[in-house]
Amino acid sequence: MGLGNPGPEYFATRHNAGFLLADHLVGRWGLPPFRRAGLARRSAGTIGQTAVEVLKPLTYVNRSGRALGPVRARADFDPTGDLLVLVDDVALPVGRFRIRAGGSAGGHNGLKDIEASLRGANYARLRIGVGPVPPGLEDLAGFILAPLAPKDREVLETLLKPMAEAIDCWLTEGIEPAMNRFNR
Repeated sequence: MGLGNPGPEYFATRHNAGFLLADHLVGRWGLPPFRRAGLARRSAGTIGQTAVEVLKPLTYVNRSGRALGPVRARADFDPTGDLLVLVDDVALPVGRFRIRAGGSAGGHNGLKDIEASLRGANYARLRIGVGPVPPGLEDLAGFILAPLAPKDREVLETLLKPMAEAIDCWLTEGIEPAMNRFNR
């Protein structure tokens, strides 16, 4: 699930890095266009032998957990192996990403809402660097909702391929090999 805010005014913002990667994955994997499915836009298909579903919540980032309702309701859903959240991270500089098996929300309200929905933090996440926050900045919301500078957007776009490769590794080999191979 890629996190971001719906609407053209948010398209190029730091907070929509998860949507950017989700769009890239759908194109890379040749999945059909996103269609509305409840509280999200959804694209689904099969990669090799693995069924995949890419979600982009329509709930705005801070309420992303609500879009997981239909997924959570499936009897065979296990967030520890079935969910990877693509999320912006101001603690990582632009040009870096980290894939993790779990962890804290780190102050990210979207992750907090997902954890409330899942009743736990045991799900994988790929954190996409959109920082650093300028020193002395008091308006974090303004920072994450501001468009990326063209140079930073270019750097982020160069990360799409290695981030997608990390996700491919997660799908085929699991989280540990993906972390070992792609976290530097």
